[in-house]
Amino acid sequence: MRIMKTLVAAAAAAATVVALSATALAEPINPHTGKTVTPNAWDIVGVGSETISFVSDQLAYNYDKGVKKDTTKTPYIYEWDAYSPTAKNATTKETVTLKAGCKNVRPDGSSAGITALETYGTTKSGGVTYPCVNFARSSRGRNSTTTPIDPSCATGGICFVKLANDVVTYATTKGSNAPDNLSTTQLAEIFGCTIPAAHGFAAGTWGALLGSKAKDPKGKPDPLVPQAGSGTLKFFMETALGLKTDTEPLCGTLAKATRTDQQPEENEGINKVFLLKNGKPNPNVLYPFSIASYVSQEAHSAALHHKPGKGQNMFGFDETGVLFLNGISGIAPTVKSHGLPIINPKWNATVFRRYVYDVVPFSSASGNVNNIPPNLVKFFGPHGYFCTHNSVLQDYGFEPIGSLCGTSS
Repeated sequence: MRIMKTLVAAAAAAATVVALSATALAEPINPHTGKTVTPNAWDIVGVGSETISFVSDQLAYNYDKGVKKDTTKTPYIYEWDAYSPTAKNATTKETVTLKAGCKNVRPDGSSAGITALETYGTTKSGGVTYPCVNFARSSRGRNSTTTPIDPSCATGGICFVKLANDVVTYATTKGSNAPDNLSTTQLAEIFGCTIPAAHGFAAGTWGALLGSKAKDPKGKPDPLVPQAGSGTLKFFMETALGLKTDTEPLCGTLAKATRTDQQPEENEGINKVFLLKNGKPNPNVLYPFSIASYVSQEAHSAALHHKPGKGQNMFGFDETGVLFLNGISGIAPTVKSHGLPIINPKWNATVFRRYVYDVVPFSSASGNVNNIPPNLVKFFGPHGYFCTHNSVLQDYGFEPIGSLCGTSS
C-alpha cells in the first residue's frame, strides 16, 4: 500500500527543543549553550551516513546534556551530518573542521564516513594523540566482495556495531506510472535496466513490465539513485535486489548527468531531478528510500528549514517532497501504533530489512566489549547510551533490536 502524506501529530520528542536556528542543527552543538562548536581534540566525533545522522545527533545531544563539563576524562560526543542544509547542493564537497586540528572534507554517506574513519589521521592536544574521526555511521553492512572492501573485525580492522533496524523500499511521485507493490524481480529489472520485451511492447517499457495493467505502456521507468557512497544505495541495489553494481542505472535520466551535484541526497524528495521540465512531478521516477527516515521526516519533523514545534524531533526536516512510499510484494511500508506510523513488522522476513551501524576501530584493549574501543563502549556497547534509549530510536522511525544492539562483527 502506498503511503500518502498526512499531517500527523507526533509523540513527545525525547528532548526539549531549544531556541536554535533550524539550519544550525546540522553541526555539533553544545547543549548547555545552544551554540555550534568546534569539538576538542579529545572529544568523540562521528561522521558518515545521512540515514542515521539525525537520530545520532539526538542521542549525542542528550548524552552531552547530562555531562557537566567537557574534559579529557568526560569527553562530549559530537556528530557531523552527511551534508549541511545550507550548502548549495547536497553533494557539494565542503571542508569543515571536524575537531580541533582536523580540517577535512565533510564525509557524505556511509562509505565516505568509513573511509574518513580509516584515513583522516590524528590531531594532538596536551601531548596526547587523538583520531580525527572516532566512529562512522553506516546504513550498510560490511563490504567483503565489492568495492570498497572493508577490513575485517580484527587487528588493524574495523567493526560494524549494530544500532537498530530499518527497511528500504522504493518511493514514487503522486500519480506514478509505477504501481504500488512491485515485486523484487520487477524492481531488479527496473534498476538493473533489464526489462525484457514482452506483451507486445519494447524492452525497457512499462508495457513490457506490466502488460495490460500499465498506465503508460510505451513510457519507460526512470530509476534514480542517491549519491555515490550512500549506504542506502549500496544496500538496496546489491544486497536487496542482488545487482552487481550500485552505479547510476544507465536507463535512468541521471545517467546523462554532467555533474555529481545533480545527484539527490539519500532519503529526500525535494531535488529537481524528481520533476519534469515543466516543474511537475515525474510519474516515471522510482527512488530507494529508508522507511525509518520517511516516518521520521513526515510524522515527526518540522517543515523544511522551520524550527521544530512542540512534540517534533529536534534534528532534521521533512524533505520527503514529492515522493511517497510504496509496498513490495504485498507488504505495506508501515502500520499504525498509537496513531503513528511505524515500520511494518512483516518486513523482518524480507531482504529489504537491514541493520544500521556505528563503525569503530577494532580493539582488543582491556575494557573493550565486543571489540569496541574502551572509550566508546559507554556509547555503543550493549549497555551503552545509544542502546538504552529506545524511545529516541523510535522517535526517528527506527526499530529497536534489543540484545542485538551493541553486538559487532
